[in-house]
Amino acid sequence: MTTLADLAELVRAPAALSVPGDVIAGAAASGALSPRTPALAGASVLLYWAGMAANDWADRRLDAEERPERPIPSGRVTPAAAVGLAAGLTAAGVGLAAAVGGRRAAALAVPLAATIWGYDLLAKNTAAGPAVMAACRGLDVLLGASGGRLTRALPAAATVAAHTWTVTALSRREVTGADAALPMRTLAGTAVVAASAAVTAPRRVGALPAVLAGWYAARYGAAQVEVVRDPSAGRVRAAVGAGITGLPALQGALTARGGAGLLGVAVAAAAPLGRLLARKVSPT
Repeated sequence: MTTLADLAELVRAPAALSVPGDVIAGAAASGALSPRTPALAGASVLLYWAGMAANDWADRRLDAEERPERPIPSGRVTPAAAVGLAAGLTAAGVGLAAAVGGRRAAALAVPLAATIWGYDLLAKNTAAGPAVMAACRGLDVLLGASGGRLTRALPAAATVAAHTWTVTALSRREVTGADAALPMRTLAGTAVVAASAAVTAPRRVGALPAVLAGWYAARYGAAQVEVVRDPSAGRVRAAVGAGITGLPALQGALTARGGAGLLGVAVAAAAPLGRLLARKVSPT
């Protein structure tokens, strides 16, 4: 019988701590922080969980060979239940976004959901995979900005998208391991991402964006340095996990850059919590 723990593993439940910060950073950048922002963040989490369930459903045959311990190949969750859950979470996420954000939010939630499913079903194992996943995160940031000026949130969306490209590029080598060139490229990308969050912050917000961006770079960067030294599959998975659980620190920097310093600290606080929960449920 499928348990809640099995479903939590299927959707990588703790990894969802890396999601609300997208919406919050977008809202802060666009001047759209409001009482509806938490609901939009909730819609984003639902869509993220939908993507995780759809991912495992799409990869069920491959996982039977490479990761037989996962919920579907191990028999703890049936393929029908997984795809049904993914569809239900998608509908709930889009519906919630539309209910609280109106047409502007729906106009972003629908393509976000389509891009998530497109990645899982079509793009994941192609050269376009990292770019498509990066687009998912960029759209997620813009979802948070749907109540304000979208153009003001584009830099934040691009920053989160660039980070996501590095994580996705690494994730494609979680089973086979990588050569040293890949983590060197993603490490360079991480440096650019951190600098973008810190250096471009207006003076009026102080040093907080730089501090949080530095925290993000130190945590995720250190994991990638380990992959350069030892590009084995285990090290790659650890770096991917660090990229997922460390993202809130970057989102916090972007939120602080948007003028919401205390909220940025709160967003960044999800990073250590995510690392703690990742010990119980893998984020990858």
